[in-house]
Amino acid sequence: MLHKSIITLIFIATTFLVSAQTQVFRNASLPVNERVNDLLKQLTLEEKISLLGNESKAVSRLGIPAYNWWNEALHGVARAGRATIFPQAIGMAASFNEALLKECAATISTEARAKYNLGAKKGEHLQYMGLTFWSPNINIFRDPRWGRGQETYGEDPFLTAAMGTAFVTGLQGNDALHLKAAACAKHYAVHSGPEAGRHSFNAVVSEKDLRETYLYAFKKLVDANVEAVMCAYNRVNNEPCCTSETLLHNILHKEWNFQGHVVTDCGALNDIYTSHKTYPARVEVAAAAIKAGVDLECGGILQADVMKAVNEKLLEKKDVDSALAAILRTQVKLGFFDDSTFSPYKHFGEDSVANNYHRTLARRMAAESMVLLKNDKQILPLDKNKYHQIMIVGPNATSADALLGNYHGVTGKAVNFVEGITNAVDAATRIEYDMGCDYEDTTHFGGIWAAGNAEVTIAVVGFTPVYEGEEGDAFLAKGGGDRKDFSLPAAHIAYLKALRKATKTPLIVVITSGSAVNINAIKDYADAIVLAWYPGEEGGNALADILFGKVSPSGHLPVTFYNAFADLPDYASYAMKGRTYRYFNGHVQYPFGFGLSYTSFDYAWANKPVVNKDSISFSVHIKNTGRYDGADVAQVYISYPQLPGMPLKELKAFKKIPLAVHEEKTVRFSIPLSELQKWDDGKNAWQLYQGNYTITVGENAAAAKLTAAVSIK
Repeated sequence: MLHKSIITLIFIATTFLVSAQTQVFRNASLPVNERVNDLLKQLTLEEKISLLGNESKAVSRLGIPAYNWWNEALHGVARAGRATIFPQAIGMAASFNEALLKECAATISTEARAKYNLGAKKGEHLQYMGLTFWSPNINIFRDPRWGRGQETYGEDPFLTAAMGTAFVTGLQGNDALHLKAAACAKHYAVHSGPEAGRHSFNAVVSEKDLRETYLYAFKKLVDANVEAVMCAYNRVNNEPCCTSETLLHNILHKEWNFQGHVVTDCGALNDIYTSHKTYPARVEVAAAAIKAGVDLECGGILQADVMKAVNEKLLEKKDVDSALAAILRTQVKLGFFDDSTFSPYKHFGEDSVANNYHRTLARRMAAESMVLLKNDKQILPLDKNKYHQIMIVGPNATSADALLGNYHGVTGKAVNFVEGITNAVDAATRIEYDMGCDYEDTTHFGGIWAAGNAEVTIAVVGFTPVYEGEEGDAFLAKGGGDRKDFSLPAAHIAYLKALRKATKTPLIVVITSGSAVNINAIKDYADAIVLAWYPGEEGGNALADILFGKVSPSGHLPVTFYNAFADLPDYASYAMKGRTYRYFNGHVQYPFGFGLSYTSFDYAWANKPVVNKDSISFSVHIKNTGRYDGADVAQVYISYPQLPGMPLKELKAFKKIPLAVHEEKTVRFSIPLSELQKWDDGKNAWQLYQGNYTITVGENAAAAKLTAAVSIK
């Protein structure tokens, strides 16, 4: 009897395997849509609806396991255990290095695949261990008060689009038939604070600002085949984003022909009837979201109420199929229904996570992201043969939070600033460390006497993500995640003042932050200032690379450093007038694109700009004329004909060029004329205006090294 039972079990198992292999939706050789259509035919309506939430249910009879769509990868696989932690997104934007960001993103998806493979072998499908990532955040950092601005690529639409595209293409991979991982452009759209009111806020914006500023990067990422778009919490011109016919149906799907899936921000559908109150109840919200183009919800309304909507004739079964088909296409492209032996990523495993190569890449990105703001006395780089007694102070010098930013992973190998500097010098160098001050006390300090006995003092001050970030996470932020001002903590300013008064030797200030800060308050106390952002797990080593000259600084600001918040329009206003370098004409601390180097660069025209049939082409000679190897970011800005509503100037090209001492390279640029189109409200369409345009090439938005005029007729 036992023998017969075993034979029976083997027969059943074999029959199931043969059946699975012959199921159309599991046939990897067939087109994606054919496989999706087959699966739609096999699923019941109840099963289909159960798959519309981020916690998708298992369909056991078809051998489909449960899956949690919610995963984060803003600057490394997040919330999923050990992973390489790259600099926060705003820091990576400061690198102005698209190729490097793409490589970092490819590394992130390698680690994601490895974690997914390891979990699958255990039969586990845990939250944050999947392959559908809700990154990057490509909202425009329009106002420095926004706590989540650190998650973005800055204030400029062109830079945001370029860096966002690099991240998406790196994360999703280059296999024509398989997604390595799925990226998601968020938060669509017009979403950048205030944090405290994000669940009920109505962003009122002109069509011109909407098209030219807030939607620009989303369109570019759709063109780059981003797999998903996340609709935001807020309303735009009275329409909740996740039921917006304008944003989802008309623009994203109909006009842009988006081929991926739309996912809601977490709880966004709840907000529509509880906060926005544009629909009276959940079932109406569920129906409106599906009809507008939402395919997947982070939340449970669709799973709970779509069946009611169908029964009440608010939705048809074909509407459910349309939504589910979009997310099934993503799963097919990720290989979820394939035999794992056919996956091009099947070999990624334990040695693919947080390995030495990935750490080296994180260190390089951190070094390229750091921005040298002051060095007028040429204190930096520090000569190890000159400085043998170093004092390190400051509450962020050993802070893990100051390295990690928000939406981060974890690691047992993070190198803080004290450790990085200590690692960079020999054992004969005397190093002391003292926390020095906290975030509140403006009168009681430590380490000042010791600093007086050192040959150089390095003070690490600024913010951590508990003082700026997302609503709820930044629990010490005074503005519900946002900043009320951009002053450094008063205790840090007082401490730096006390250090300066008590010491005669050089004082180097390192600032950690995810946004602009008031440098004016401390610049007179510091001989050099380095903005380190939240630099990731290798932040300490990267800072040491900068301080001791192993790497010349090459980071440039992706945001404007204003003199005061009072210089800006009301925070709640989404009109671009008076905001960012594109529309702000006042004095600033540091302009967009600013960043010093240890060396110097000369620029000369190789070929002046010429208007061709569909582009403006030109080339520039760039030469390293200083004493150190370095890399410069050549930034190309366009100024438009003087017509109403035109920006002052706009970044339309950039390239990062490494140059050895005395080395010279010729850099070629070609700007499509389509990039110069502006939205014409009268025609409700894009328009290339005739007139005179000025091309400016320089190292930041306010410092022209070369200028030339062209005429477009």
